[in-house]
Amino acid sequence: MSQIIEVKVPDIGDFESVPVIELFVKVGDSIKVDDAIVTLESDKATMDVPSTVAGVVTEVLVQLGSKVGEGALLIKVETGAAAAAPAPVAQTAAPAPAAAAVAAPAATGGGLVEVKVPDIGDFAEVPVIDLFFKVGDSIKVDDAIATLESDKATMDVPSTVAGIVREVLVQLGSKVGEGTVLIKVETGASAPAAAPVAQAAAPAPVAAPVSAPKAASTAAVAPAALAPALSAGAKVHASPSVRAYARELGVDLNKVQATGPKSRIVKEDLIKYVKGVMSGAISGPVAATSGGVVGGGVLDLLPWPKVDFAKFGEIEVKPLSRIKKISGQNLSRNWVMIPAVTYHEDADITDIEAFRVLLNRENEKGGGAKLTMLAFLMKACVKGLQKFPEFNASLDGDNLVLKKYFNIGFAADTPNGLVVPVVKNVDKKSVFELAQESGDLAKQARDGKLKPADMSGSCFTISSLGGIGGTYFAPIVNAPEVAILGVNKSAMKPVWDGKQFVPRLTLPLSLTADHRVIDGALATRFNVYIAQLLADFRRVAL
Repeated sequence: MSQIIEVKVPDIGDFESVPVIELFVKVGDSIKVDDAIVTLESDKATMDVPSTVAGVVTEVLVQLGSKVGEGALLIKVETGAAAAAPAPVAQTAAPAPAAAAVAAPAATGGGLVEVKVPDIGDFAEVPVIDLFFKVGDSIKVDDAIATLESDKATMDVPSTVAGIVREVLVQLGSKVGEGTVLIKVETGASAPAAAPVAQAAAPAPVAAPVSAPKAASTAAVAPAALAPALSAGAKVHASPSVRAYARELGVDLNKVQATGPKSRIVKEDLIKYVKGVMSGAISGPVAATSGGVVGGGVLDLLPWPKVDFAKFGEIEVKPLSRIKKISGQNLSRNWVMIPAVTYHEDADITDIEAFRVLLNRENEKGGGAKLTMLAFLMKACVKGLQKFPEFNASLDGDNLVLKKYFNIGFAADTPNGLVVPVVKNVDKKSVFELAQESGDLAKQARDGKLKPADMSGSCFTISSLGGIGGTYFAPIVNAPEVAILGVNKSAMKPVWDGKQFVPRLTLPLSLTADHRVIDGALATRFNVYIAQLLADFRRVAL
């Protein structure tokens, strides 16, 4: 007996209205448990949402660019015996009727519909900084009516109906909140222009490009990046927040193709343009660093070289994993935008390593958790974050957000690439609990079982290469964090004790910090403090 099961966005932490940047299924596809349905990308993290059921996809309720949150419906899946015949399901599951259904109720009788400000979180008295419609304009479902800008975020308010605008009840500078009426729209038979709008808004065509996830991902960059620039003297339409973001990136708005209402440049257009430049799809100006802090100029990136490698010898083409593609984009952004400096320090871990080995030997009989150096590092780093709160912070425009919680991410090596699981509330856990939890998360990472919530909320990251080797390296800051600690393999070195050289086990530390927040003196103090804690772990109790 078959049944239709809805697959929704699970708990993804504190993220709301997260855009869908990749879609891996279409109507008629067979899907297995844990297959990725979509990739979501917030300003803090990128995450795959896996399927919780197996069967045949009968409906896809989102598209590229859709904003979703916990509980949002992604797809419907038919399970059981009937799932073996997906063809007829595709006929009934086409998304087009859904859009028609939105316009259908109004089409029978028509009338004025009030469009209000939806739930916008904890914001109240938010000013209107952009208004896109006037009386008499035709409007479609999801067209942006106005842009609101608080001190923390800029947001577009979309229309929930299609028709003709009959009243505009706000103006530039108006202060609004949830439930404020923005416009009144005449829908249905009495609004002849609304009918064709509803057809244009039908999302059915979106399902077509989803058939090839790789192509869809490429298409997300190419259209904006390759679009023609504005003609000389043309007026650029963009909100103040978008203009500020463009200045931060060093992007000339005249070179960016607008996709927003009435030729307005939105934040997504900037992101696509920068991705296009960085991928080599176009050559365009992008700031060498955020705000020109370092260098102060504009860097013209040349197109990525196209080489026929096969003419030089035998080759094998192997596609990058999804993890590497996604992390590559994030790392490129972080490398370009963060003026980072790396500071090195050696920590004497002779005593703490002997203590760790002793505890593990004692725990072998009791079956307790095996202590790792990572657990001690986490505990030491929390003390460092408490002593130097600038390290437990994030930049938000011209503000520094100081966090009062202590979550630490650690880079985990998996067959598909690096991922960063996050251990929450490290300050409240013992080293045994940290060792157990980090070990469990690392295993889930290798098995591909990490949930989005397991990779969100990090305040500070540790990247340890101790199990492999090396002396020092310069890890890339994991935005929006402001620092990351790199750790290499410990080695026995001769250390002068004032009278003679004695052998001491030394751990190389490499701290990379965002120079906009953390200067060299502060970074060095942090590094030295971590080394002191590792040299004498009794200091952690102080």
